[in-house]
Amino acid sequence: MPTLPQLDATARGDGKEPLRGVRGAAVDVLLLATLAALVGGVVVLAQRWNAPMRATTPIDLDPRALPGYTLLSLSRGFAAYLLSLVFTLVYGTIAAHSRRAEKVMIPLLDIGQGIPVLGFLPGLVLGMVALFPHSNIGLELACILMIFTGQVWNMVFSFYGSLRSIPADLKEVSRLHRFGWMKEFGTVEVSSAAIGLVWNSMMSMAGGWFFLTVNEAFTLGDRDFRLPGVGSYMAVAIEKGDQRAMLWAIVAMAVMIVAVDQLLWKPLVAWSERFRVEDLASTDKPKSWVLTLARRSPLARRLGRIRDRLAEARAARQTSAREAPAVPAAPNSAGPRLRAGALALVGIAAVAAAGWGVVRLVHLLAAVSHEEWRRLAAALGATFLRTAGALALAAVWTVPAGILIGRSATWSRRLQPIVQLVASFPAPMIFPLVTGVMLAMRVPFSIIASVLMLLGAQWYVLFNVLAGASAVPHDLEEAAETYGLRGAERWKRLFLPAVFPYLVTGLITAAGGAWNASIVAETLAYKGKTLETFGLGSTITRATASANFPLLAAGVLTMSIALILLNRAVWRPLYRLAESKYALNR
Repeated sequence: MPTLPQLDATARGDGKEPLRGVRGAAVDVLLLATLAALVGGVVVLAQRWNAPMRATTPIDLDPRALPGYTLLSLSRGFAAYLLSLVFTLVYGTIAAHSRRAEKVMIPLLDIGQGIPVLGFLPGLVLGMVALFPHSNIGLELACILMIFTGQVWNMVFSFYGSLRSIPADLKEVSRLHRFGWMKEFGTVEVSSAAIGLVWNSMMSMAGGWFFLTVNEAFTLGDRDFRLPGVGSYMAVAIEKGDQRAMLWAIVAMAVMIVAVDQLLWKPLVAWSERFRVEDLASTDKPKSWVLTLARRSPLARRLGRIRDRLAEARAARQTSAREAPAVPAAPNSAGPRLRAGALALVGIAAVAAAGWGVVRLVHLLAAVSHEEWRRLAAALGATFLRTAGALALAAVWTVPAGILIGRSATWSRRLQPIVQLVASFPAPMIFPLVTGVMLAMRVPFSIIASVLMLLGAQWYVLFNVLAGASAVPHDLEEAAETYGLRGAERWKRLFLPAVFPYLVTGLITAAGGAWNASIVAETLAYKGKTLETFGLGSTITRATASANFPLLAAGVLTMSIALILLNRAVWRPLYRLAESKYALNR
């Protein structure tokens, strides 16, 4: 197993993959042009944010308007992703390092990922619009935060699970090298979590796109909150029954997803391979033409050398500081007192906000009748059965498929763009097509709703299993070959135990995705009429459409309580089992 300095050197990207036939200066020009395009996109988005607020934003169904709409949606998705990444690194680190905080933070994640978008959206939109009544800033922030709620849970669970599975010998080596907390975080923890985080980032972007038609075109009672984007374009096309516009929206989404995959995710997948911890290097690693092109850039190499020199200088200063004789520090009790006071103020503010929220919630719930509570309990049972069925079907096909693809760099390279395209495509955009086919087969809509929930949840399991299979050290496969483990015995003894921790993470996030998908799967507009089946998702959707805030609050609370019970009865024991028996560091 490589030592931490070796991992650190690997992380710097010492390997070179020159791209023949491309001059370094041309690469620099291309990189600078890309940077200029990004800056221009930020400027255009900023201008959009400062635009005056309109009662209703018209959406042009002309295909020539789609490139601009697609770029606006893409910019919101990446703004939400950056926010999700920062939240993941902070929240996941605290939860993984503090047992006391973990007992509260992990159940909160389960609740947060299971609360449907419509549970967050009304209050968030109304609050942001009230803060910025004369510009689009409030609506834009609300849309970004709603996309954030579709992205962040999967990333946090992946990062937290990776930190809890770091091999003990790596932690011991970091202590022997006297790493500070920042260097240990960057060199050990982020490196160990990189593969899973990259794969789950791809899935999280797909989760953000799932509710794009709702986030960009939201109706609350008689109020219309709409932002220009490919999601609102598709929503208006569905409202008007314009099949030509719907096809154009599908094409625009497909082009955007493929472009992001080639320009961002594929390079990141290839780059993350350097963080694999194993004794035997793989001879068939994923490659990316973008990453190869970037390594050819003289400008990038100069910046890399500057970074390495700064890192060496910082390491030398730290070494000299450790070797210098210790000087007794003057007693200073003001710092701890200030920190304790700041934490106390934050705690008081949090308690006050929670108290105000509880009072408002009780006031809303008092208006819910006993009959409505009974219907909510029955609706919860119906949606639970559909969610459980969707998870079971997802696991049946994604576990073998994920292992087969993840263990073969060739198949991973061939199928990853296809999987990424299919997984990232907003499932609600194809719900009408799937529903039409199944209705023609005379399938009841209650079963169709389960299939639609499966379409929204299965990719979480697949991407986590893919990450787990690709992270299995190749020397374990060599050991299995040496001991004669082949076929089903190798799957039973090696692959299934190795991916089990990732499978648990995937099932948890898929469960949240299925609960979220219920709000659009149990109520569907199709050919001018509304198809609906009894369940908690359809109840929440109906309460939102009619601006029935007491019933909406009761529905969200019911779902939250169910998720807490599921966390304690199912997911927490599975997490303990994965950590104690199947983690590779045990």
